Amino acid sequence: MSELTLLLIRLAFLAVLWFFVIAAVGVIRTDLFGARPASAAPKPTKPATTASKPKRGEPRQMIVTGGPLQGTVINLTDAPITIGRAPDSTLVLADDYASSRHARLYPQNGQWIVEDLGSTNGTYLDRTKITRPTPVPLGVPIRIGKTVIELRK
Repeated sequence: MSELTLLLIRLAFLAVLWFFVIAAVGVIRTDLFGARPASAAPKPTKPATTASKPKRGEPRQMIVTGGPLQGTVINLTDAPITIGRAPDSTLVLADDYASSRHARLYPQNGQWIVEDLGSTNGTYLDRTKITRPTPVPLGVPIRIGKTVIELRK
């Protein structure tokens, strides 16, 4: 091998070595101090509204249509709704078939999504057990244990 080839191999190896060192320092820096902001100028944000007016065709209420809490009405806002036996849940269920943190409903892109939070007995949308976040149409029953819930206008 010629001297020039050896010199080029050494320089390439040194460049790759420095690349890994810089990448490792970047990862450590991110772990210690958090991600670097995209730009120094603050982005304007629109003020947060907790009770925005629902658009036409969107649900306005969650109604318990079956079970011990039948007739309970919860007005829908931008805040997610947690359902379960835990005392800090939005809808507290006194049901042996409900987990402490059973499910949650949250708005996303103009529709409401139901998500099972790893419950033991599952969450059902109509008669189908959900395994991932699923959009909830108006009037379709959500069953959690003995409790049946619907979204309505």
